Parts: sequence; structure tokens; C-alpha cells
Amino acid sequence: MADEVRVRYAPSPTGLPHIGNIRTALFNWLFARHHGGKFIVRIEDTDQERLVPGAVDGILDGLEWLDIDWDEGPRVGGDFGSYFQSERLPLYHAEAERLIQQGDAYRCYCTRERLVEVRAEQERNKVSLGYDRRCRHLTQAERNAFEDEGAPSVVRFAMPETGVTKLKDLIRDEVEWQNELVDDFILLKSDGFPTYHLAVVTDDHLMQVSHVLRAEEWLSSAPRHLQLYRALGYTPPEHGHLPMILGPDRAKLSKRHGATSILEYREDGFLPDALRNFMVLLGWSLDDKTEVMPLETMVDNFTLDRVGKPAAIFDREKLTWMNGVYIRDMDVESLADALTPFLEQGLAPELLPLDRSYLLTIVPLIQERLKSLTEAPDMIAYFLEEQPEYDPANLVQRGMTTEEALQALEKALHYLKSAEFDTERLEEDMRSLGEELGLTPRRFFGTLRWAATGRNVSPPLFDTMVVLGKERVTARLGWALENLTS
Repeated sequence: MADEVRVRYAPSPTGLPHIGNIRTALFNWLFARHHGGKFIVRIEDTDQERLVPGAVDGILDGLEWLDIDWDEGPRVGGDFGSYFQSERLPLYHAEAERLIQQGDAYRCYCTRERLVEVRAEQERNKVSLGYDRRCRHLTQAERNAFEDEGAPSVVRFAMPETGVTKLKDLIRDEVEWQNELVDDFILLKSDGFPTYHLAVVTDDHLMQVSHVLRAEEWLSSAPRHLQLYRALGYTPPEHGHLPMILGPDRAKLSKRHGATSILEYREDGFLPDALRNFMVLLGWSLDDKTEVMPLETMVDNFTLDRVGKPAAIFDREKLTWMNGVYIRDMDVESLADALTPFLEQGLAPELLPLDRSYLLTIVPLIQERLKSLTEAPDMIAYFLEEQPEYDPANLVQRGMTTEEALQALEKALHYLKSAEFDTERLEEDMRSLGEELGLTPRRFFGTLRWAATGRNVSPPLFDTMVVLGKERVTARLGWALENLTS
């Protein structure tokens, strides 16, 4: 282990961060916090053609929402800035030039048309694809001629043509590649911007990154990066490649498996603590049974020997279940705070503004049933409406006659007008009244529930009636009587 653990999360702002991307950030953050190290955020914005406006703020806002704080990077600064690769171009140019002078890189003047022809020829001959290294073997006179013509060029790395490159991966153990099968990849593009390979190696060295934890898809880049470290004379960080994330159908995770942007999960009513807990289980486990755990437990126990090699399965149903667990664990005040923006957006304007003290009486009734904060507007609307809309025919429960329903409403209304609205007393007296009417609790309470709430499903009926209050409940039973007879 290095003297100080320094890890980085280095997203490209070509879109908003998705689950796999943020899972990588979370694992790096937990690793750093477990070892008392530093977590760095670095924006890899060298692919200028694919940059998406607002993506950087989306990435940083997503991290902040999940309480994944960073020690160095945008918004916080640090000793190794800039933390935007587009502002570090002179560093990459210097490294590329040094590699050229050493004979470990060369300028390539091949046109796009020629490269297309080379690729087509390789496909026809069924040989491995890759640059054919023509410019690697140009004479100095040929190079000078291209330069004199002002021919555009890229800088390519001169990959060793024999031998193997080995990596002792922190998760996948030893992996090796035949050097001859790795092409001479581009380091600097013709527009002067570096490719990922040159920029990431340069920055990881200069920022003193000790461990690189990244997605499995980058494993194929490891031989390129290790050879670059060798050529530059740098000691490479330790590497660990995290398992892939697949959908329940074991296909590559995509939008059809659920929201893709982390911020979409926020909009869909998921709690940051629940999403973070869910993500940590995408490839890591505490043991063979624990699923819900506090952040402190994750930090205290996050070691790479607990990270698995097989692909992790993203299951939105499990995330929804876990979100419900976290919602039920919240105190009423905090849940009311979390629900308020969803209620203000989802309720009809005439039901606003919300009365905070009244909301605090409603929240405990819906808390057990909530799985997402977005469900709340529908769940509490009838607490706020003057009269819910529903078909009066619903008041007549299965196995009842209209006359029985009318009699039940009349008797209940007569009692409730003078009743003390106490949950236990209401339930006891309504059960007695139902027996007197010859109605089962299911039928009698079903009629009362429709009359009081306009729904066939609600929180416990008598708790709900107490929160609604005598005035509202009796008015609704009066409406039910009037409309069932009309």
C-alpha cells in the first residue's frame, strides 16, 4: 500500500453521469475514506466534439446529492490543478515531445482516407485490425517532406512489437497481453488535444494517484497505459478493474432498465442514502446476507477483497424496495422536508400552499406505504381536497345492497357528528355499529373508507379519519348519502 492513498474519479462531460459511472466514483471514495486517503475529481474534457453543455455541473451536482465529497478538484481546488484536462494541454505536449525524442513515439501523417483503406484491406484479409505502422518506419527525409508540405499529423506511441505486458490487477489477479496485438495508438490528435491514454497517464502521475479503480471496460487499455508509464519512466499506480453492471436480463445496462442519469433518480423520488447503499452492492458485499447498512459500515469495511469479479446485476425493483426501507427509517420532520418539493410540484395548485403542521400529521400515515417520494402527492391529495371525486356506486361493497350501504352511512354519520375523534374509540364503536347493522367489518369499513377518502385503499381507516377531522369526515359522509340516493 502506498504511503498515502490517492484515488481519482475522472468523468468525461459527454453526458450526465449514469449508475455505472457513479458506482466507480463511490467505490473510489469508499476506498479513500477507508484508508484515510484523498479522493480527487478530475474532468477529462479533451474530447471537444462530444462535450455536452451543463454536463460538468450535472456530474458535480450528482456527487454532492449523494454526499460523495472530494478533497481536490472543481469547486474545491487543490495543489495539483487545474483539474480540467483542457487546461493542461502544455503538459501533454511536453510528454508527447519527450516520447518522440526518446524514440517511443512518432508523428503519423496518414490521412483518414488511407486509414479507411487499410482497415478495409485488413477486413478482406481477415487479419487483426489496427494501424499498420507505416509512419513508424519513415526516413527522416520523408518526415521532413511531410513537414515541409504542412501535412497534418497525430502522435502515435511506438508499442513494443514483441514480448508481453503484465498487470497484477487488484481484483482480477494477473492479466497479460501480447504486445504485438496492441496497435500503435494515438497520443495526440491533429487538433492538439491528447487522447485519453496520454492524458490519463500524465495526470495520474503528476497528481500522485496511488490506485486506479475503474470499470472493467478499461481493462483492454491497461497494456497501453503500462507501456506509457514504462516509456516515461514513471511507476504506475496499482490498478483494479471493477465488475460490469448488467440489467436483470443480463444485457448491458441501458436506459430500458431504468433511469440512466443519477439526477433522474433524484427526480424519481429516490433518497441519496438508499441509492448509495444500492450502488455499493453492485460488485461489493459485506457478507452473504447484509443488504441495508449505514454509510459508516461501508467505509469501515470497504476493502477490495470484498469486490467480486462477476458482473453485478442492476435490479430496479430491489432499489425501489431499499428506498422504501430508508423512507420508513426517517423521522417525520425529515421525511416531510424531503416530500415537500414533490408535493409542491405534484399537487393541484388549489391544494397549495401546504400547512406544515397538518402535513406532519399526515406523513406518519403514508410513511409505511411509500416506496418513492413521487408517490406522495397521490397518497395525500384526499387529505387536502374539499371533496374527493369518485363514483358513488363504489360505496356499495360486494355482497351489499344499496339500501344496506345507505343505512350504514346514515347510522355512521349520526354517530360521528357527536363522537370524540379518537382512533381506538372510533374503531371500537364502529365495529359495534357494524355488528348492529349485520355487516362484516370488511363491508362496513369499505363503505366508510370510500366515503371518507374516495379510495378503496388508504392508511388505517380510523387513523385517517382522525387526521381528516370530524368536520371533513362528516361532510364527506353527507355527500356520499346525497349522491348514493340521487
